[in-house]
Amino acid sequence: MRRIVHLTWVYRVIIVFILAISGGFFYAYGMQTFSDNFQVGISLEKNSEIHPEDPIIIKFSSAVRPKSYDGKIKIIPSTSAKLDWKESGKKLIITPDRFWKPENDYSIDLGSGQSRFFLDNDSISFDFSTVDYPRVANFSPADGSHDVLLDIEDPIVVDLDKSAKDFFIKFDVNPTVEVAYENNPEKTQFRLLPQGQFKDGQKYEVKISTKYAGDKEDNYQEIYSSGFETLPPKPLTWDKNFSVRIEQAKTYTRAKILEGKYIDINLSAQIMSIFENGILLDSYIISSGKRGMETPSGTHAIANKFPRAWSKKYGLYMPYWMAITPSGSYGIHELPEWPGGYKEGAAHLGIPVSHGCVRLGIGPAKRVYDWAEIGTPVVVY
Repeated sequence: MRRIVHLTWVYRVIIVFILAISGGFFYAYGMQTFSDNFQVGISLEKNSEIHPEDPIIIKFSSAVRPKSYDGKIKIIPSTSAKLDWKESGKKLIITPDRFWKPENDYSIDLGSGQSRFFLDNDSISFDFSTVDYPRVANFSPADGSHDVLLDIEDPIVVDLDKSAKDFFIKFDVNPTVEVAYENNPEKTQFRLLPQGQFKDGQKYEVKISTKYAGDKEDNYQEIYSSGFETLPPKPLTWDKNFSVRIEQAKTYTRAKILEGKYIDINLSAQIMSIFENGILLDSYIISSGKRGMETPSGTHAIANKFPRAWSKKYGLYMPYWMAITPSGSYGIHELPEWPGGYKEGAAHLGIPVSHGCVRLGIGPAKRVYDWAEIGTPVVVY
């Protein structure tokens, strides 16, 4: 009987031992399954075309303990940023103290942290890229062009592949010439003209640079370079001094119409003279149509007048407009203006550079406009 009792006690110890082992196994298996089921998913909301001041948003599938990530978040290249936890630890917003550099690749290394259940989250890394700088899609005149004659109707035209509203654009001309420029409302096109005059037969290089508008430093990035050569000087039969040339015109120009008013335009001299009853009243330097777009010769007449006409074709104002053809394709007017008020072309008076119209300088244009009437003959030769 004692033997049986003794064996029973041994069996009981063995059973307890077996149960203890199996219980531990099932406990460990259960904890592993629990951990797997509560593993936190981590994702980046957006990883491309990031604006320089846009926040980077990291999302967590379930809440984490923000403190567990202290000192474990690294931005490459190193960038100072503000970390802001939202939604009780389900969202991390990373905002640069200044801005992300355009056209750059970044990485965010997120070290291991803990979920709200104190379970470990593996470390993870995310990559993102910022917006590109604007690029030059088209530049006119084309690189390497010769015999270039820039004018308000034929300025340098720069077309960008996207809006430059968030960027500063800088234009550098070598040899140095100060330029005036105007852009369209979308800031996708810029038109440039020298504030002085380009030298005849001179090679010029234009460099275009840009930087983010929020960058307070001089961190311009060159995005384009082009070169062209201006039209060389051509020999003139009239005196190069315009004052002398006007006096020459007054001396040698003879009236072609002896009754009433008429306007006399000498294309070779680039001179306009106004006559009344065969008497010369005054002469002015003009700029007529360039080669291939010549002002039409012949006898015309003032078809219509308007003090400040708008050219939809060229996007320019034509002050003191007087049409000399019924279609209105050709006319006499003051130096054209951009909508922003910039007026150009004074340096080209005496040179045929227009697209067919006859330009007058400031002062003479109003004088002729006020003097001429609709129907006044215009003789062009």
